Amino acid sequence: MPSPWTFLIALHAIAAGYALIFGAVNLLRRNKGSAAHKILGRIWAVAMYVVVVTSFGIRTIDGGFNWLHALSVLTFCTLTMGLWAVSKGNIQAHQRFMTGSYFGLVGAFIGVVAVPDRRLPQMAIHDLAGLTLWVAALALTAGLTVAGLMQLRRKAGVVPRG
Repeated sequence: MPSPWTFLIALHAIAAGYALIFGAVNLLRRNKGSAAHKILGRIWAVAMYVVVVTSFGIRTIDGGFNWLHALSVLTFCTLTMGLWAVSKGNIQAHQRFMTGSYFGLVGAFIGVVAVPDRRLPQMAIHDLAGLTLWVAALALTAGLTVAGLMQLRRKAGVVPRG
């Protein structure tokens, strides 16, 4: 079983969970460029930067780096380029960089859960109730955030389109 959870690993996992959820919501929404898209995108970008930065404090058993750390460097670059592109009005580049960053996150997640010795698969085996509670808390708080944004849109008189 892996070493115990630390604050850094917990922060990394929570940020990654939010990044998976908010990234999916923003990619699936129809009206890109809306205020809700921008707010969710900012939350997602912060979560992604937290994932990237915290990843460098999480080492392999022998204290080294692995392919996930290389992906973190790439993600830092693509995320930053995506933010730079939208600030310059280059929406196509923004979409490509952000979509690529999101699917890199999905790939890293698949890579993490596919290795039985890592924390999440071990939780699924040894602490399914804890894992279920963690996933439910992430989903509930993310859902409340999205619902709150939609409520703000309604109060502002904007008709929701997706």
